[in-house]
Amino acid sequence: MLSFVNVKEKEINELASLASEIWHEYWTVILSSNQIEYMVEKFQSAQAIRQQIVNENYEYYFINIDGVNAGYFGISFKKDFLFLSKLYIKKEFRHKGLGTKAFEKIKRIAVKHNLNRIQLTVNKYNKNTIKAYKKWGFKEIDAVVTDIGCGFVMDDYIMECSVGV
Repeated sequence: MLSFVNVKEKEINELASLASEIWHEYWTVILSSNQIEYMVEKFQSAQAIRQQIVNENYEYYFINIDGVNAGYFGISFKKDFLFLSKLYIKKEFRHKGLGTKAFEKIKRIAVKHNLNRIQLTVNKYNKNTIKAYKKWGFKEIDAVVTDIGCGFVMDDYIMECSVGV
């Protein structure tokens, strides 16, 4: 059975471990191992996740199937939109519709909070993910290169979709 479990303080270390596992498996075809290490520590370590929840209006959810955490997503509530910060699924659970089901949950959260838009950033070279986002109704609205420190940048599209409120 599929469920979305809001990550609580006591589960942050488990989430950080899952994030590290997925990032090290997924990003190797696009990013250097040094950049992956840097980004995991900066954005997905237990300390970073805790700070995002406490100070940046984030919520994280495990994507759980029959008691197994198959992935996770992170969202942040902004003034005029919901920011989809992260949506990752473990390799063995991909291409089974979990991303689509997670996105349906994300849309419901946006509507519940009276937000009629969802925005995200996606690496310009992450072609399969961009294709999935377009299938879900996202459109590219901008492109940005963001300096994240230590000589690394994120080269992203900003994408947005409307949801019914």
